[in-house]
Amino acid sequence: MYPLEYWMDLALKEAGIAAQKQEVPIGAVIVLNGEIISSAHNLKESNTQAIAHAEILAIEAACRKLGRWRLNDCTLLVTLEPCLMCAGAIIQSRIGKVVYGCTDAKAGAVTSLYQTLSDTRLNHRPEVIGGIREAVCSSLLSNFFSKLRKPVIVPTESAKSL
Repeated sequence: MYPLEYWMDLALKEAGIAAQKQEVPIGAVIVLNGEIISSAHNLKESNTQAIAHAEILAIEAACRKLGRWRLNDCTLLVTLEPCLMCAGAIIQSRIGKVVYGCTDAKAGAVTSLYQTLSDTRLNHRPEVIGGIREAVCSSLLSNFFSKLRKPVIVPTESAKSL
């Protein structure tokens, strides 16, 4: 069996593909019995769909491939802590284990803002492991957003005449 870092590196590759498409660089893979069942990256901008998160797309692909909606024997690895919507999809699909890279202080629904996946009121609680390749996952996101926020200097009319 491969270590979790191996699978997270594959999720990071998906995140890199998202970044190349000017998407928020989040990637996900779903593994069953040492084999990748599905992989995905964010496509919200490309698909103009609010729900085109890496986790949702990977879950949909895994369900199609396996021909079932219960993924209790699968592990989802994702580069960023899932949001509330994705945590709901994880619960609905009964994913057995969730592994994430870095936390999301603004929208995280596993350990940061909410603890959805460990809420005893819900009918499913997957095993959760956080912090796998945390520095790399965090850096990928930080670099992406710092490039987006870099001011673009447009020459003024007086500077053009110089």
